[in-house]
Amino acid sequence: MKKTFISASVASVLALASFGALAEGPSFYGRFDLGVTTTDSSTTLQGSTKGSTVGESGTYLENNFSWLGVKGSEKVADGVDIVYQMEFGVDNTNNTGNTFTARNTFLGFKTAAGTVFAGRNDTVFKQAEGNVDLFGNTNADIDRLVSAQVRSGDGVWYYSPKIADLVTINATYLFDDNYEATATTSDSMYALSVTLGDKAFKAQNYYLAAAYNSAIGGVDAYRGVAQVKLGDFTVGGLFQNAESITNDNRDGNSYFVNVAYKLPMGINLKAEYGKDEAGFGSYFKNASGITSNMTVDLDDVNVDQFIIGADYRLVKSTLLYGHYAHYEGDFTQAGVKQDLIEDDVVSIGVRYDF
Repeated sequence: MKKTFISASVASVLALASFGALAEGPSFYGRFDLGVTTTDSSTTLQGSTKGSTVGESGTYLENNFSWLGVKGSEKVADGVDIVYQMEFGVDNTNNTGNTFTARNTFLGFKTAAGTVFAGRNDTVFKQAEGNVDLFGNTNADIDRLVSAQVRSGDGVWYYSPKIADLVTINATYLFDDNYEATATTSDSMYALSVTLGDKAFKAQNYYLAAAYNSAIGGVDAYRGVAQVKLGDFTVGGLFQNAESITNDNRDGNSYFVNVAYKLPMGINLKAEYGKDEAGFGSYFKNASGITSNMTVDLDDVNVDQFIIGADYRLVKSTLLYGHYAHYEGDFTQAGVKQDLIEDDVVSIGVRYDF
């Protein structure tokens, strides 16, 4: 009886240990992010916002990209780990029935020479932004001004190890034949980036990036990003030039600068000014009414954006935030100057990560 009891106890401990080891592999995570937004003309709302119409004012509940995912890694040989992630956007707060959408999902390997994986992911051109997008994933995200903020599938990604604890070299390549039916150009679709420093400001108090995008998102583009932490201040900016791959007459620059200041009580104040002369961002598309704006000839595109906001982290998992954003501009088409629909947007929200 005693031996049986001991054997059973040992078996139970081994089973629990095995379960614990297994549980350390896949990691389940997610985000729930909801905001209430008042807008004058609904030009910058999230695309999933039900009931909104461009040109109309209103107060809406917005889902700011809530998601669920599982990720992990496992050693498969000496110096070789398999890495994986499967992530889904979740929009179950409205009555559209479109509960799940595709997000970053991939499978690959990590070695001393770097990490390579295939699937669907943000391009390295988009990722080059680092943390300079102070209002990211809200209706004041930088994609309201700039293009090529793309999450693409049917591709392969490479990330070098951090060279001298300072530099990374990264690449995205999309398989041509997967895009053959929808291709508007014979150019290969790829993106390259080089980063310097640390976007999280742990190893260094600065972050720099340069990136190039070929044909992904319908544009050829290059960008430079800089951000530096100086005590309680964080100052950053992005410059981008983009050209339509279907219309050589459509190109232009976009840029923004911003600053954040952390108050002693933990409140993070933020301000940003942006300008767009390319007309490829979502605000211009909505406010101009020109849905095929990459192919139509336009002149003198001029968009101005100003944002102020703040956030406060209640606990590690929970962020309260709010902002005010103003958008205005004009453009010329066939020699006639036209004003864009102006928009003033106020949002407050809560974000919970688990």
